[in-house]
Amino acid sequence: MGQILLTHGYFLAEDEKEQAIMKPYAPLGLLYISAYLKARGHAVEVFDSTFGERADLIAELERTPGGILGIYTNLMTRSSVLRILAAARANGWRVILGGPESANYAEEYLARGADVIVIGEGELTVDELLGALPASGVHALHGVRGIVFRDAGGACVRTPERPKVPDLDALPLPDRGAIDMHRYVDVWRRHHGRGSVNLITARGCPYKCTWCSHAVYGYSHRRRSPANVVDEVAEIVERYQPEQLWYADDVFTISHPWLATYAAALRARDLHLPFETITRADRLQTEAAAAALAQLGCYRIWIGAESGSQRILDAMRREVTLAEVHRAVQLARSHGIQVGMFLMWGYEGEELEDIAATVALVREANPDTFLTTVSYPIKGTPYFDAVRERVRMSQEWDQGSDRDYQIAGRRGRDYYRMADTWLRSEVEAGRLESSDPGQAAQLRLAARQARDALANFTPQ
Repeated sequence: MGQILLTHGYFLAEDEKEQAIMKPYAPLGLLYISAYLKARGHAVEVFDSTFGERADLIAELERTPGGILGIYTNLMTRSSVLRILAAARANGWRVILGGPESANYAEEYLARGADVIVIGEGELTVDELLGALPASGVHALHGVRGIVFRDAGGACVRTPERPKVPDLDALPLPDRGAIDMHRYVDVWRRHHGRGSVNLITARGCPYKCTWCSHAVYGYSHRRRSPANVVDEVAEIVERYQPEQLWYADDVFTISHPWLATYAAALRARDLHLPFETITRADRLQTEAAAAALAQLGCYRIWIGAESGSQRILDAMRREVTLAEVHRAVQLARSHGIQVGMFLMWGYEGEELEDIAATVALVREANPDTFLTTVSYPIKGTPYFDAVRERVRMSQEWDQGSDRDYQIAGRRGRDYYRMADTWLRSEVEAGRLESSDPGQAAQLRLAARQARDALANFTPQ
């Protein structure tokens, strides 16, 4: 069978923005696959490119030619993955790609040299592939569910979908020992005063926001048992001694009974680590839910507010009201939990009054922190389908990503930079109103100027 090597396309050394932030987390998806394959008797290595060098990875491909390489793909690493893919093929490696990016662009990646694209969860599919590849090559994999490949005639074959893993407890815990986890913890501790480790308690999200990709898990939501998660936390504490955790679930607060049971299970093992995580506003509407989060150790909760315009939220199919956003912020605060907000500019149909509504929402809710992005259509989502005829790529596909799509008729990034100025100036002015009225007045002037510039904006 040859060597089995798993890797991904993200190199921290090549990311200047992240080098300024320095909040890296381990590639959990690869570590789950590594653990599963090892449990099935495969000899597997992981090249963690986060702290690795591209030259070292390519040297490894050259040193041991002819193996099987599995690469995790996401929309931010397309060009990097293609460079790794080319180096692997040049040295006789067979290449399997997985993750949301390659699932959305299976034909494009196959055309550039990939042998097989895994669609959906990877554990069972990769295990079966490793058994099928040596006997059948890469053109006769019709019996393996959940893949795309080229047959002997060059036609793309998409096999039937593989059922999702029904019992996540049956999967081994992530193979953190395959990488240098201590380095992640140390980087966090050195830059932020706290070592941090990521984990997930569930897979998938049942909600149907139009812009969100469900390329891997579909609209499923499956959760591990509280006891199984506690076992993982105990192992993390014993091996790495982090000061905090990041629960990387899409929506951590979906099940309130689960939270209560999990809190009791942690107490029984005398485990208590501060953490941050993500919620939907409509899943944080009760005192009991907020109290459970606080009891668990949540010090910051991120809320996907997205917009202060109910019209835009409805267009996104968020199924959340502005009243619920305000209620969630108030409840978190009342239990001593900091609030972060995710916000999105430029969704289809957004006008100046919608931006004004977002400014008003953030000013009134006054979260501890907030992050903005400009919406972009990810292939395979309802949002992409709605604007497909107006989508243009600003550069060659191989060099770009879905974030580089331009939508004909939409305002450019200069417009949304002014929206950011309006928002940040207005919110900061409100915070300084009593302590520094002079600075607050200057910020309100900057906010008005940005608002007026938006009102009079003429695309170049």
